[in-house]
Order: sequence, then C-alpha cells, then structure tokens
Amino acid sequence: MRLLPAPDAVVERPQDRAALLRLVSLLLQYPDAGLLAARPELRAAVAALPDGHPRQALEQFLWWFGDRQPMPLARHYVETFDLRRRSSLYLTYYLHGDTRRRGMALLTLKQRYRVAGLTPPEGELPDFLPVVCEFAALAGPDVGEAPLRQHRKGLELIRTALHEAGSPYALVLDALCAVLPGMSEAERAAVADLALAGPPAEEVGLAPYGPPLNESEVRP
Repeated sequence: MRLLPAPDAVVERPQDRAALLRLVSLLLQYPDAGLLAARPELRAAVAALPDGHPRQALEQFLWWFGDRQPMPLARHYVETFDLRRRSSLYLTYYLHGDTRRRGMALLTLKQRYRVAGLTPPEGELPDFLPVVCEFAALAGPDVGEAPLRQHRKGLELIRTALHEAGSPYALVLDALCAVLPGMSEAERAAVADLALAGPPAEEVGLAPYGPPLNESEVRP
C-alpha cells in the first residue's frame, strides 16, 4: 500500500467544522431512501461550506452520488465497506483487531459519549465512523474530535484503501482527513507497517491484558 500525500486545509470556525463533520457522517452512511431523498439538501449544505479542499472534495463526491440509481449505489457501498476489511468503517478494528482490547476500546468510547451527554445509537457500534463524526460535530473540536485524532492512522488506512479501489468515497475521507492533524513521518511509517501486517491478533492463553497472577492466586 502506497500512502497518499496528506491533504491540507484549514477550517477554523467551530460551526464550519461541525457542518463538515455532519456531512461526512451522513455521506458515509448506507444510501437508504431517506439519504437519497436528501441529495438536494446535501448539495446545498456542501455549497455553504468555506471554499477549500474539503468543500471541493465533497462537491466532487456529490456529482457522482447524485447521478447514481439506488441499487448500484447500495451495491457499491456494501462491496466497499462491508466486504473489504481494508476499508471497514469500524475504527477500533485497525488499532486492536478482533481482540479483547477492542471490546474495552468500544466500551470506553461509549462511556465517552455518555459523559458528554450523548446517547450512543442503538444497533450500531460506537466506533462506526459516521457515529464518531456525529459525536465530533456535537461535542466540538476538543472533546468531540479526540476519537478521530486517536484513530488517525486507521483513517489514513481507510482513505488509502478507498483510493486504491477507485471508490468515490475516497473523496469523503479526503475531506475528513484534511481538517485533522497531519501525521509525522514516524506515524506514516507505522501506517505502512500496519497495512502490511494487519491489525493485532488475539494471543489466546497468554492473558496479555491483566497483571500476572501471584502464586497464591493460581489454582492447583
């Protein structure tokens, strides 16, 4: 996987950042009838963003999104996000893989939402990228965007995988990553290593997530 140059943009006003994050949240959701019916409103909301790379990327995406019929759009979404692990929208997978650490990360994220006064959505994991972006829009740049910053490497993996697959959804990730902090060379190298090795795997039987047992705690 060849990493892409980092997009660069400045969206300073909190209300503009919130509007952008809400749009990213909506556009990365499954294209059901409600979302498709809202395409004119989505175009208007994107047109109201400050001029710059994020707005241009979302405008370009909506040119594609606005001209597609429901069935091809739904098929492309499922093939892109549900059938390819390299572009899954569940962020903790990239950091923890399918391990017990991931379960703890999901619980921590859900608790973070509740502390901010938000109710985690029913029927969806809290690390689903549209949910994380909606939280960021509601809670503001400091608290709200913290999970996005924490999972910056995973976002870069998704963005690169979408570009490699030729999916227009890469433009939505371009818009999102453009307003997040850039990555150092060391972080970019870590992303490249993760792309090659994949997420962590569970080390069954080694109990790596707790302190070692004392002799008195070991059952005979």
